[in-house]
Amino acid sequence: MAPTESDLDRIGSRRPDAADYVITAGLAGAGGAVAALGVLALFARNEGRSPLQPVNATSHVVHGPAAGARREADLAHTGVGATVNVGASLFWALPFTWWLLRRRRSPAAVAAGAAGTAAVAVAVDYGLMPRRLTPGWEHAVSRGAVGAAFAALALGLSAGALAARALRPDGPPGR
Repeated sequence: MAPTESDLDRIGSRRPDAADYVITAGLAGAGGAVAALGVLALFARNEGRSPLQPVNATSHVVHGPAAGARREADLAHTGVGATVNVGASLFWALPFTWWLLRRRRSPAAVAAGAAGTAAVAVAVDYGLMPRRLTPGWEHAVSRGAVGAAFAALALGLSAGALAARALRPDGPPGR
C-alpha cells in the first residue's frame, strides 16, 4: 500500500516543543501588530489624519472616543494604544500558532489559517465585544482602513509564522 500524505508528513518530522510555540507566536504576533499598525498609519495619513491617531484611538478603552482625535504621541494615549494593539496581536497569534503547529502546513495553508484567524478577530472585536473594548480604530480612520488593518494582521501573522519556521535549524515542526 502506498504511503498517504499524512504518512509523508510524519517522515522526518518532529513534535513541536515549547520553544516552537513561543518563537512562532511571538514572531506571528509581532508581524501582525507591525503590519496592522503600519497600514493604519498609512491610511490615517492618506485620510488627512496623524499616523498616530489610530494607535491613540485604541486608548478609548481608558479615555473614551475622543482618544481618536489625539494627534500627538504621549504615554497615556500612544503608550496604552500600542500596548493594547500589540497585546491583541499576540493574543490572536496564540490560537493561530496552536493550529499551525499541530501538523505540517504549506505556505498557502499558513496564509489561509492567518486569514481565518483575522476573520475571527474581526467577528470577536467588532461583533461580540462591548463597544468600549473594540480596537477603536473607527474613531480615527475610515471603515475601509479598519478592514485593511485586519487584512494586514493576516499577512503579518502569516509572515511571522513563516519566518519562525525558517529559523528552526532542524526544519519546520509537524506531526
